Amino acid sequence: MNDCSLEEFRRRWQEELAQAQAPRKWRRPEAAERRARRPEVVPGRSEQASGDPALAQGLLEGAGRPPAARATRAEVQDVASRSRFARAREGAGGGEQLVDQLIRDLNEMNDVPFFDIQLPYELAINIFQYLDRKELGRCAQVSRTWKVIAEDEVLWYRLCQQEGHLPDSSISDYSCWKLIFQECQAKEHMLRTNWKSRKGAVSELEHIPDAVLCDVHSHNGVVIAGYTSGDVRVWDTRTWDYVAPFLESEDEEDEPGLQPNVSFVRINSSLAVAAYEDGFLNIWDLRTGRYPVHRFEHDARIQALALSQDDAAVATASAFDIVMLFPNEEGYWQIAAEFEVPKLVQHLEIVPEARRYPVAIAAAGDLMYLLKAEDSARTLLYAHGPPVTCLDVSANQVAFGVQGLGWVYEGSKILLYGLEAGRHLLKLGNVLRDFTCVNLNDSPPNLMVSGNRDGRVRIHDLRTSNIALSLSAHQLGVSTVQMDDWKIVSGGEEGLVSVWDYRMNQKLWEVYSGHPVKHVSFSSRSLITANVPCQPVVRNADWDNFTPHRRHRGLIRAYEFAVDQLAFQSPLPACRSSCDTMSTHYYDLALAFPYNHV
Repeated sequence: MNDCSLEEFRRRWQEELAQAQAPRKWRRPEAAERRARRPEVVPGRSEQASGDPALAQGLLEGAGRPPAARATRAEVQDVASRSRFARAREGAGGGEQLVDQLIRDLNEMNDVPFFDIQLPYELAINIFQYLDRKELGRCAQVSRTWKVIAEDEVLWYRLCQQEGHLPDSSISDYSCWKLIFQECQAKEHMLRTNWKSRKGAVSELEHIPDAVLCDVHSHNGVVIAGYTSGDVRVWDTRTWDYVAPFLESEDEEDEPGLQPNVSFVRINSSLAVAAYEDGFLNIWDLRTGRYPVHRFEHDARIQALALSQDDAAVATASAFDIVMLFPNEEGYWQIAAEFEVPKLVQHLEIVPEARRYPVAIAAAGDLMYLLKAEDSARTLLYAHGPPVTCLDVSANQVAFGVQGLGWVYEGSKILLYGLEAGRHLLKLGNVLRDFTCVNLNDSPPNLMVSGNRDGRVRIHDLRTSNIALSLSAHQLGVSTVQMDDWKIVSGGEEGLVSVWDYRMNQKLWEVYSGHPVKHVSFSSRSLITANVPCQPVVRNADWDNFTPHRRHRGLIRAYEFAVDQLAFQSPLPACRSSCDTMSTHYYDLALAFPYNHV
């Protein structure tokens, strides 16, 4: 090495040494933060490496080891400076090669820092989208950069959609989706608290004075009821005034009270259907008016009625015939398929989310049928000796209860059939008494709830075929049941409605009325219950004395658990009597009977 090269090297070494020994105040803040997060330097390592070039080379090569075993940047710079000075004084050729290697290693470490890696913002968002709300909150506390990423609107909008909050909204509807998510979570917590403590408003839906309740059904807070007078009434419980229009019959000449009794009623988001004792069927479009859009007639009484939850498809069973109705492209209703079975149909359901043509499941005695509108022949699902006692369907599965042959031979059970697989999947239960109701479509994934004549409500685990929980709920048997991710609402033949927190195996509260509970439907905000008499007949003909009639007419209750509604600004439920008002000069006789005594 000549003198010029040596002088140039010394000058560069002095500049680097001055930078390494300069005060910390001129260093970049982010560099200081990175050094603060690095492991502490082992005392004495730099002094040991100052006179040993091989040890300095080993420190640099340790950059590929785990963070706990790597040398810090300040230590490497100190070792490099000392090694350069020592090699410069020696002036040997091997020292010059070592200095060049040190410079190249330092340049490589400047490109990729030890603990920080710079990622594109889009890539960071794609990584953070797999985190839940707790993990995003923890990441927001790491650094300012992570806080900006963890609070991105796209991430919190996706969380709202995954949790079911504001499903119909777009990302541009709100400016701060994290705040919207927090508000939705607070409301959900408030609703659960109101459910548990029974804090809310309850109302009895207005009845028809000269008629007895025959059947009730509801969908998303809209309730339909049929009476012995032939009247059909619809309530929208999502509005506080509870508007209840009558659905008129097609024959305007029919006088009120002279129509046949209503056998079944069904409703979805757009249609309302009612079946009468004389075999007639009326279909109303709730978006067009109060008069039916189609009227169909059977030769005999309608035994079963089914309406699709998300489509315009109706199925009826009368005597040994099953008819499936479906509107064509022009909107005119027509018979999509017609089947004949050898036995009377007791249970009939339409498979939800059918692709093109409706698909129905029918239970006729001890036979189960899969009815497809595009097929001319019926397909037998399952044949067995004992009759079917209950039925429910989902998009991919069918669950039906089978009566037992006696405890010695075989108990009652629930069979699960796969529509896609086309075969029997599971056999659940095997208890002494018969299953009276089963709810598969509304249950959480991999779970199913059922009610039995022994008064117990059971939760079945479809993954293990075991009974996950058994609750002693009712004395005279369970008539209807529904569950969600934390609670169960069951109705009994004795007229008791019970609400359970099945995670804690605890009954929250119960309500009693004098008639069997035939319908239960709830959401996170509301609950609809219906007590329908076993014999829908008028017990007295003196309508001036309406007190005995209230004991036999049936009852529909609507519960509202959202405290932000106007229900809590109105009178108490006992003061909102649904009796016909017979007012005098001083008081209202309707308030003399605020409760339904039996």
